[in-house]
Amino acid sequence: MPFARLSDPGYLLALAVIFLFALPLHELAHAWVAERLGDPTPRRYGRVTLNPMAHLDPIGALMLVLAGFGWARPVPVNPLYLRYGPRVGMALVGGAGPLTNLFLAGLGILAYRAALEVSALLNFVPVLQFLSAWIFINIGLAVFNMLPLPPLDGYRVLQGLLPPDLAYAYARLEAYGPLLLLLFLVLDRQLGLLWSVLQPFYGLAFRLMHL
Repeated sequence: MPFARLSDPGYLLALAVIFLFALPLHELAHAWVAERLGDPTPRRYGRVTLNPMAHLDPIGALMLVLAGFGWARPVPVNPLYLRYGPRVGMALVGGAGPLTNLFLAGLGILAYRAALEVSALLNFVPVLQFLSAWIFINIGLAVFNMLPLPPLDGYRVLQGLLPPDLAYAYARLEAYGPLLLLLFLVLDRQLGLLWSVLQPFYGLAFRLMHL
């Protein structure tokens, strides 16, 4: 459990780097794609930045520490500005953040494999611990944020993929987004729903780390 790993220096260092770099980069990806698609709103609100304080959400940060997954403050986007239409535009904006976390996890896997090659000669155990935590936290962030629940990124992506009639009906869930997310988190503690989704991704990452 992530909470139990708070005594692990490598895990704590990975959390710190996540807060200072990975979460801001996740949100910057949303802001950058929205701006490229024609929306000036993210820059107007100061979100086209890597400054962690511009993106920090206290509850999402606490969840990251306690549960190993969390979220940052959503980037304000006006769908009416977006090229390709509001639904497709928002799907592209929504998918940018999780893809960034998967990219960061991929870089971590490459670095882990390189460090593993020399770990027998040098004391690289702390480095391996850090990289392992970095990889799995980034994967957790990507998968959690791709759940199809408002206000998570997966909701926007699925809404862009659905036929217009279904997308319109699906959009009605947005008003209940925080309640649905809270309900999911409560159920997850009892049933381990998220873990069942994460397990195949973690297993794949572990195999790639030790090829």
